[in-house]
Amino acid sequence: MSVPLTADAREHGLTGDGSTNDQPALARLVDTLGAAYAADGLPRTIHVPAGRYVVQDRATVWRSGVSLIGAGRGTTCFVLRNPGNPSQPVPLAWFTAAQHGAGPDNHLADIAFAHFEIDGSGVRTEEYDPLAKGLGLQYVVRGRFSDLYVHDTAATGFGCDFLQDTVVEAVLAAGCGRQDPGEKMGGAGIGIGIGGWGAVERLTVTACTAIGNGTNGIFVELQEENWPPPRGIRITACHAEDNRFGISDWGADGLLVTSSTMIGNHRAGFDVSSQGTSGVGGRGGIVTGCVIDGNVRDGVGIGNTPGPYALRGNRISGNGRYGYWQHNLAGGDQEPAADIVLESNDIRDNALDGVRIDAPVRDSAIVGNRIRNNGRRHASAASGGGPGVRYGSLSLTDEHAHWPPDGHRGKRVTVGEQSAMVTYNTATELGLAPVHPGADTAWRDGVPAPGTAYRLPDGGGRRAGLTAAAAVTRTQLHGNRVWDDQPSRTQAHGIWITRNGSWTGGRASDNDLSGNASTATRFDTRPTGGRWRDNDG
Repeated sequence: MSVPLTADAREHGLTGDGSTNDQPALARLVDTLGAAYAADGLPRTIHVPAGRYVVQDRATVWRSGVSLIGAGRGTTCFVLRNPGNPSQPVPLAWFTAAQHGAGPDNHLADIAFAHFEIDGSGVRTEEYDPLAKGLGLQYVVRGRFSDLYVHDTAATGFGCDFLQDTVVEAVLAAGCGRQDPGEKMGGAGIGIGIGGWGAVERLTVTACTAIGNGTNGIFVELQEENWPPPRGIRITACHAEDNRFGISDWGADGLLVTSSTMIGNHRAGFDVSSQGTSGVGGRGGIVTGCVIDGNVRDGVGIGNTPGPYALRGNRISGNGRYGYWQHNLAGGDQEPAADIVLESNDIRDNALDGVRIDAPVRDSAIVGNRIRNNGRRHASAASGGGPGVRYGSLSLTDEHAHWPPDGHRGKRVTVGEQSAMVTYNTATELGLAPVHPGADTAWRDGVPAPGTAYRLPDGGGRRAGLTAAAAVTRTQLHGNRVWDDQPSRTQAHGIWITRNGSWTGGRASDNDLSGNASTATRFDTRPTGGRWRDNDG
């Protein structure tokens, strides 16, 4: 008997009534259609009408040639639950190397998932389990994931690895990684393991949104230290907000990140480091045309990479610490990063230095950037309490204060036994970051009572547009404008080489360093070798 190319889920035992467990019927249908594809090579499609389809206590092992198409986000919803098996993660669909022997020679091909919602709020495992995802497929060829809304999963929402000739588009991942404390594997909105196909993985992630997820909004992660970092991966037109990290490159080669927004993330808007499973940072990537704004700590953090890496034509602004931070984490690659390029970026209004180099770099280029009005965290220590002081879920107001605008940005305000991070301030109000990604309050133990005393630390000293606090070797510094045009200037110096820093060789020319609060340059360590000429200020 021939198996049709399309199947209506309701005609094959799924009810979508919000209470019946539809997983057994879905698994039978996937097996039937998968066997037909294996026999004749013709892909099949399951059409799922409007309804709430419960998937309980067991995940469905997916098959090649089977696509799952709903009637739209919020219209077709798969509700994941595990009340009868709390030790078992329950993604909607899975096919993995560890559980099912997935690999290059045993992969999924010709599949699509589109136009539905995955509600993961009903899954809670006894301990955090990185497999408690919304989707958990590995080794996929010719896949397409489109118009999906995945939310409130215990681990990563969209957690599919080793995607070849695949497009991930218009996926909204929100509130995923519920059980991840922030330091475990997974826990992201969109997390994609890479390296399983060798030196090239042809993958596009486009028009996706990641909001309030436990670790990364969107990240790619090399899965084995001895695998070559793959080329061919693109992330474009995406939005990452209120995650621990916005978008991260933890092990790709030549990752392209374009036309994306990374705002309000708790650690960094964009991150390159050794924090991934393999401990390998990305290299050769290009970030261009992005807005990286208002992150609680750093705008961009790059480290544990041999280089190169390039940021061109981005806005990096309003972040709670550094705009761009070059640094290395312990345990990862510590060699000087080569060929780091900062070109034509607008780096402004960050709380501390616009560009901070805390790890060695060589043969880099800092060219044509506009670096201005940084060092905003300049307000003196402050305290208050009593009448006129009140608290909101994400705010502190002191009617008697006269704070300089954003002078407390990036500070931690202490109120009794609690504390919160300041994201901005007016003369009388502090805006506060959520206590963790996805939270609707800054207060772990509840909003403080009106009049409760608070205290803010000092701003921490002078800051510069560009600060070198590590070895900088053979760098080209050309055509930058580094200045401060605020009524009360906060960017003390255009360029500062600290006692811990050095600047050897290279060329610094045609930079306009006039208009800073104190001096154009501050050399606690004098630059040596190279050529410094035609710099104004």
